[in-house]
Amino acid sequence: MARNMHQAFAGATVVGETQHRRERFSLLLLNLEEYYFEQHTANHIQHKGSQNERKIRGSLKICSKSVIFEPDAISQPIIKIPLRDCIKIGKHGENGASRHFAKAISGGISLIFSQVYFIKEHNIVAPYKIERGTMEYVFELDVSGKVEDVVETLLQLHRASCLDKLGDQTAMITAILQSRLARTSFDKNRFQSVSEKLHMECKAEMVTPLVTNPGHACITDTTLYFQPLNGYPKPMVQITLHDIRRIYKRRHGLMPLGLEVFCTEDDLCSDVYLKFYERQDRDDLYFYIATYLEHHVAERTAEGYTLQWQRGLLSNYQYLLHLNTLADRSCNDLSQYPVFPWIVSDYSSSELDLSNPGTFRDLSKPVGALNKERLERLLTRYQEMPEPKFMYGSHYSSPGYVLFYLVRIAPEYMLCLQNGRFDNADRMFNSIAETWKNCLDGATDFKELIPEFYGDDVSFLVNSLKLDLGKRQGGQMVDDVELPPWARSPEDFLQKSRDALESDYVSEHLHEWIDLVFGYKQKGRDAVGAHNVFHPLTYEGGVDLNSTEDPDEKVAMLTQILEFGQTPKQLFVTPHPRRITPKFKRLFQPSSYNASTADSPVSPGEESFEDLTEESRTLAWSNITRLQLHEQHKIHKEAVTGIAVSRSGSSVFTTSQDSTLKMFSKESKMLQRSISFSNMALSSCLLLPGDATVVSSSWDNNVYFYSIAFGRRQDTLMGHDDAVSKICWHDNRLYSASWDSTVKVWSGVPAEMPGSRRHQFDLLAELEHDVSVDTISLSAASTLLVSGTKEGTVTIWDLTAATILHQIPCHSGTVCDTAFSPDSRHVLSAGEDGCLNVVDVQTGMLISSLTSDEPQRCFLWDGNSVLSGSQSGELLVWDLLGGKIRERIQGHTGAVTCMWMNEQCSRVITGGEDRQIMFWKLQC
Repeated sequence: MARNMHQAFAGATVVGETQHRRERFSLLLLNLEEYYFEQHTANHIQHKGSQNERKIRGSLKICSKSVIFEPDAISQPIIKIPLRDCIKIGKHGENGASRHFAKAISGGISLIFSQVYFIKEHNIVAPYKIERGTMEYVFELDVSGKVEDVVETLLQLHRASCLDKLGDQTAMITAILQSRLARTSFDKNRFQSVSEKLHMECKAEMVTPLVTNPGHACITDTTLYFQPLNGYPKPMVQITLHDIRRIYKRRHGLMPLGLEVFCTEDDLCSDVYLKFYERQDRDDLYFYIATYLEHHVAERTAEGYTLQWQRGLLSNYQYLLHLNTLADRSCNDLSQYPVFPWIVSDYSSSELDLSNPGTFRDLSKPVGALNKERLERLLTRYQEMPEPKFMYGSHYSSPGYVLFYLVRIAPEYMLCLQNGRFDNADRMFNSIAETWKNCLDGATDFKELIPEFYGDDVSFLVNSLKLDLGKRQGGQMVDDVELPPWARSPEDFLQKSRDALESDYVSEHLHEWIDLVFGYKQKGRDAVGAHNVFHPLTYEGGVDLNSTEDPDEKVAMLTQILEFGQTPKQLFVTPHPRRITPKFKRLFQPSSYNASTADSPVSPGEESFEDLTEESRTLAWSNITRLQLHEQHKIHKEAVTGIAVSRSGSSVFTTSQDSTLKMFSKESKMLQRSISFSNMALSSCLLLPGDATVVSSSWDNNVYFYSIAFGRRQDTLMGHDDAVSKICWHDNRLYSASWDSTVKVWSGVPAEMPGSRRHQFDLLAELEHDVSVDTISLSAASTLLVSGTKEGTVTIWDLTAATILHQIPCHSGTVCDTAFSPDSRHVLSAGEDGCLNVVDVQTGMLISSLTSDEPQRCFLWDGNSVLSGSQSGELLVWDLLGGKIRERIQGHTGAVTCMWMNEQCSRVITGGEDRQIMFWKLQC
């Protein structure tokens, strides 16, 4: 991966005497939920007043729960004195000596305490050394005039640390912090330019793993700034708004107070993560950045990424990263670190066989349900448990699990989380196979993996820092992670893990795991049925901290959440679509380009049908922005409503609201016929196979059959109680949509000789809707039909059983047009509300929604790109996967109302409200 947590940790773990002194101290030396307030240059006076008196130069750091002294000399350990262990704090001499003597000692602060920690002696990362017993340390500040203030601050923080209740401690420290923030403000001298205009300033905290650092956030017309209260790790963090690519609102400690900013499209780690004290501040700053970004697109939806993943534009790895990001998972929050699945279940073979389904873990089950015997024991306990019930006593992702995997590159984080200790050597991440076995068999181990297992940085598998992580019971030291036999090296292990993640098997089943972690099986009855129920505290909305009045209870909950981990934000409430793989693509592969070709047989032009390939169509669509107007003709008195073209390509048939059916010669550029069936508008038209009959639908409730050879109306189908809005034809079946709220399916047996006798029609099915149906379209095999209504509902019907597969409220107004993708996996709909929506046919999930500033009245698409006709008359080329408009092509002077495309996708005909038909050619 481009960036990972290893890089986020850069600088935290320092080994070797060549490192600069300032790099020894980090906020990870503080306790969890502790703040670093200020520092003072000072000397640690050892053996004060004796012949062995010695001064050690360094920096005294005042924190909310401790005092830390960092010596300049890296051979000396960092000293950490917890305030709760202090017995007396004062100016040197006040703890037993006279005040006269104290004044003679310039700038001296005395701490008498019962416990002290020694950290990073010789700059070596190792478990903290602890010394117990009553001791006195004296620190001499360079600026003696600050002694009184520092002592007063320490006494105040000491009182907070000694309060009996944890909630009271937290409240007092928070009050001290807020007072400090209120007394300071953002230093506007730090602006990049004197011309910058301040938009807003507020108090906030910068979030990094296990640490929050208070300060002031500020945003101008060009830059986002954060100024830490303590000036650490640098006086200012700044991001130019122009560089921002993505921003996300975040849940932090179950509260909607976070904001994460990315300056890249695909990286795992963000550029800054801020937590605000007031939700309104977060929302205001988010809105300002969002409006600054191009097209005002700040957050991408999960559904938009789903379409890209289904169509192969995103890898499985990239898609999971995006889902994690959208589900509030962040590298900066270890309780919500990105979660990835175990994929491989074979860690004993000498070769990894990715063609064998037995190689893979069952992705339809959570880790806790993979072992049947263990699951039975868990279910027995679950059934006997009082409410609220849960199946698993631990989570699949928690700070401890993340650092279990990453201890070799993030040892200081492990020491921070575990109070200065590494885990027991036998419980460390020693072996891939052992870890997998424990996840299968362990009574309380249900952890999944992290993104690093599918990345390209092997550091977390190798003890390159030469850390002393302890000795196992067998006598061997904990060193590099033991790999499975099929991995020749750490690099080979990661490569094969990536290959497994991107394999066909995983592509065909990954949606099942997504249902468990991000989808509809995450909560409720479906979660119970999938054996996927965790502790209520881990779920978003599982507890309302604002309604919890007891401060002790609130702190306890936050601590439990931090340690236990959190379930991702739920992204999907319906079954997740499967990926389109070669196996499933064949099942849905159509025999023709799209449904319109079945309605209107078209000319292959200069090429034969056999020469047409999917590659040539793909090439044509990739160049669709080069569409150029070839000629135009005004042949109607009102808006054009339908276009059909003969197989030879020489004759173009159009219908119009002027109630006429016109036949136009492409070769002579002359109007050859004009037919009127009634004085009511015609709404659509199509040619029957053989090009002998053209069929038109009318607002007079009828469908008309016109014989081209005999030049007369051949038949009339009076099948509806209101206007017929759209018709389709396939395999001797007519499909008619009407404002009478029905779609009817008719068996139509054509005459043996054109004009010799009437058609015989039998009503096969009636598909009932609640309101007027404005448009319909058939799938390539004509086994599915999609309809769109005036109230914005899109319905997908199974024609084999005349039943509804899915009914989706897609638009806020009339559905103007609908069509299946060529592979029939997706349905696209265009609405009066200006939206283009993509629905997955298998699941009925809305997986993409793009918005324009005006309605798109009609369209053509290939599953990836869309050519739409807009209300203003423009033709718009959309990149569905990229979520943007690629090109705007000037066309009609009124709305584009209908479109037709030839088989090669190289010629387009459009009709409009300006009464014109326009002929377009692709200029390759």
